[in-house]
Amino acid sequence: MKNTLKMMLFALLVCCLTACGSKGKKLTQEDLKAAQSTLFNDDQSVNKEVAPKVAEQYCQFVKQNPNDSTAAMWLYHAMEINVLLENADKSIEIGDQLVKQYPQSNWAPMSLFLLGSYVYNDQLNDTAMAHAKFQQLIDSYPDSDLVDDAQKSIEYLGLTPEEIMNLIMMSQFKEEEEEF
Repeated sequence: MKNTLKMMLFALLVCCLTACGSKGKKLTQEDLKAAQSTLFNDDQSVNKEVAPKVAEQYCQFVKQNPNDSTAAMWLYHAMEINVLLENADKSIEIGDQLVKQYPQSNWAPMSLFLLGSYVYNDQLNDTAMAHAKFQQLIDSYPDSDLVDDAQKSIEYLGLTPEEIMNLIMMSQFKEEEEEF
């Protein structure tokens, strides 16, 4: 009886270790590209069942390969997926990790812009944090192509689409007036 119990415990331990080991499987770029191909349904909508798993694979790849030249890109794509799924907390976690871990990558300012516009402003209606992310982009990446967009976004924070349209039209009207 003792030997049977020991054998069962040993078998259970082997099963657990094998199961845990499969999650820690070393992911490759090919694995990520294969996972990426499952993200969208035939009608081009996001496959909401698969998407969180794909984002997690991207993050897992970065954990396994933090020095890979594509790591920042995969984190950004994981963040994009979570933005599409409207998972603000996960989007923020990944975006902040990207900016902290890969501040020199081209993906860092894009991450800040995505956090400011879609996560904090649109999903959470937190204009103070949206402003902070836009300002961080402007201060940290003054040569980024996104600086003008971040400055305009700050100007439009908290405004309705109608108010934004009125500001744009007034601005264009003033420019035309100055030309004459």
